[in-house]
Amino acid sequence: MSMQLKIQIVSIIVTAGLFGVIFELLRRKRLMERYALLWLFSSAVLLALAVWKGLLETIAHAIGIYYAPSALFVIAFGFILVLLLHFSIVISRLADQNKVLAQRIGLLQERLEEQEARAPGAEHETPEPETTVAGSR
Repeated sequence: MSMQLKIQIVSIIVTAGLFGVIFELLRRKRLMERYALLWLFSSAVLLALAVWKGLLETIAHAIGIYYAPSALFVIAFGFILVLLLHFSIVISRLADQNKVLAQRIGLLQERLEEQEARAPGAEHETPEPETTVAGSR
């Protein structure tokens, strides 16, 4: 068995394993569908390239890589970079939304305290709510 065939078999097993892990995470609802689509697409392309040796060699030759299995790792690295960029965008958007929500909650709390202070028969101060860190009771 040639070294290149061994590498192809390992690549097929690894990408098929990744495909299976993604399906299992999706089945257990540990991965949202919109992110699973990105991962499934990436792993499907990698699996196709691992199985279809001719296509991998054509792509490797087109981008100037002498050893075709190395091209598979370059393509996988490219997918990882795209996924990291996508998740960075998602995290940035969520951080902005969290900041806006915290500001809105602060404004609502201030309005509520003003309403309670102006309410008739409100001679006593309302106690501040206890703030605890999750799980530290």
